[in-house]
Amino acid sequence: MTPFPQVAFTSNDPDHDAPWAEVPQIFRRPERVLTPPWNDLFEPLRQGLVDELMVIGQLGQSLDGRIATTTGHSKFINGPTGLAHLHRLRAVVDAVVVGIGTALADDPQLTVRMVEGPHPARIILDPRGRLPATARVLANDGVRRLVITAEGTPTRFPEDVEVLALPADDGRIAPRAILSALASQGFRRILIEGGADTVSRFLGAGCLDRLHVMVAPIILGAGYPGLSLAPIKSVDDALRPTVRAYPFGDEVLFDCNLSKLRVPVGRPKKSV
Repeated sequence: MTPFPQVAFTSNDPDHDAPWAEVPQIFRRPERVLTPPWNDLFEPLRQGLVDELMVIGQLGQSLDGRIATTTGHSKFINGPTGLAHLHRLRAVVDAVVVGIGTALADDPQLTVRMVEGPHPARIILDPRGRLPATARVLANDGVRRLVITAEGTPTRFPEDVEVLALPADDGRIAPRAILSALASQGFRRILIEGGADTVSRFLGAGCLDRLHVMVAPIILGAGYPGLSLAPIKSVDDALRPTVRAYPFGDEVLFDCNLSKLRVPVGRPKKSV
């Protein structure tokens, strides 16, 4: 297996960034062939096996499965190479999704900064309309920004921010309904970036095709877990996806194929 770059080179370093620079464009053209080392990991993300959607979950965690300390501190569990992989995922998807907890706690930009590639549309799951209009994720930088709220929720976002109001149960919107709504907006490749609760809900609902877990060589000992699913009675009931491991410097990426568990959602209305 071809090793992946061990340093997060930026677009300011063209000699080292060149092997990746054309990948996002090639990725979106099915007649073009991805070359090593990118083909092994990114080829499966081009087309879903269940319907025309490809939904990828992403987590960065410690060796003991933690995404943050008990105080909520998480910057940065993963190193530059692991973070560069996250930005590469952003560069090849149509949209990146985060829950309101992550949006409020981290005030993320959700842009592609560490590698070459286009910024994805930014989707914030905000059933109760808590996201401030000043959040960086809503910055007008030329890409689409959508906030998904519960029906009947009053909102005060800038006029150029799209709002999708969906049915909610006890303040939560079903992952399948979210994906169906995003498909109706033309999004085909969707990255569920965080936080852990959001990724866990999509996984538990059978709404992920792949799960990328980047494990850093640190042990926190306590803190917030990466995944929290419904309890099972026996190890025999555990999820057993097909998994491949990829070394990224001193970190390891686990690429989990969940396509056998994915429920059908629908087809995108149009291409983005």
